[in-house]
Amino acid sequence: MVFEHPHFDDHERVVFVRDADSGLRAIIAVHNTVLGPTIGGCRVRAYASGDEALTDVLKLSRGMTYKAAMADLPFGGAKSVIICDPKKKTREMLLAMGRAINQLGGLYTTAEDMGMEEDDLRTMRRATPHVTGLPEDGLGTSPGPLTALGVYHGLRAAARHRLGKNSLADVHVAVQGAGHVGGPLIEQLVRDGARITVADMDRALVEKMQQAFGAEVVEPDAIYDVQADIFAPCAIGGTLNARTVPRLKTKVVAGSANNQLGDDEAGRLMHDKGILYAPDYVINAGGLIKVSLDVMALRHGRTLGRDAVEAKVVRIEDRTAELFSLAEKRGLRPEDAADEMARERVARGKEAWAA
Repeated sequence: MVFEHPHFDDHERVVFVRDADSGLRAIIAVHNTVLGPTIGGCRVRAYASGDEALTDVLKLSRGMTYKAAMADLPFGGAKSVIICDPKKKTREMLLAMGRAINQLGGLYTTAEDMGMEEDDLRTMRRATPHVTGLPEDGLGTSPGPLTALGVYHGLRAAARHRLGKNSLADVHVAVQGAGHVGGPLIEQLVRDGARITVADMDRALVEKMQQAFGAEVVEPDAIYDVQADIFAPCAIGGTLNARTVPRLKTKVVAGSANNQLGDDEAGRLMHDKGILYAPDYVINAGGLIKVSLDVMALRHGRTLGRDAVEAKVVRIEDRTAELFSLAEKRGLRPEDAADEMARERVARGKEAWAA
């Protein structure tokens, strides 16, 4: 049963979706609505099993709750996954997924995630209004660049705290993944004078980074062995584990991927090696901030300017610095301190709601 699943965390609703006509198999997980209705992307991935998909959606949805809480947003956390090779998803599947989301009556609003493109979201919007994050919704851009902006400021806070550097000039960053977030992040880092080593399963992406920004390219598995100042995981989650962490030769881990820690051992191993870890949901909240503000602005019949949204994303740097200081004060690893902070914010919201 889902209630006994190791990553079930008092989720309010877990919906298993099956549409025989289109072949859709999907899961929607609503974690917590204390702070408000939920927002979270829809991921399309060829999971090896239903249990792997359930694990991913449970972990991701909890992360969205904590991400919204840490970003001071009036939203709860949810996530959905479509169990399918992204290259094989169909219009009929997307419409069926839209209908399933619509049945939740606004409890969950979806957005872009891995394996989902803007046109896919437009297709889903034909079946439900509860889709956000499209360029026409507000800023004329997808959430990716704003997620990258937040990660960039998280890296600045980490470099200052662990490396004693007030800028990223001459800092060597090993970036895992050069897609919707990794690519814009690399561009910002190069603009600051950082040195980049990059790896991605998509050869065309890394060649683009090499040609455009002079990035050094390594094979996907070799990225863990690069001697750099910062390792930035910006691809699929779960890449940090008992096998990969011992190979790291960096002083900081900070990136955009969700659920970076593949197991509890990964965090302990990094801490024991003296690696400063910037919890993913703290520094990768830029995209959520963007789509959340889009939703709030549209409710009031107006859109926010880019400067106003970017100003909120930039605050991730101060929030990350505050987290590192708190972790040291309490004698906690940063990920544990972040979880405590997020739970405290949700608890305060629950108390206010009860009053």
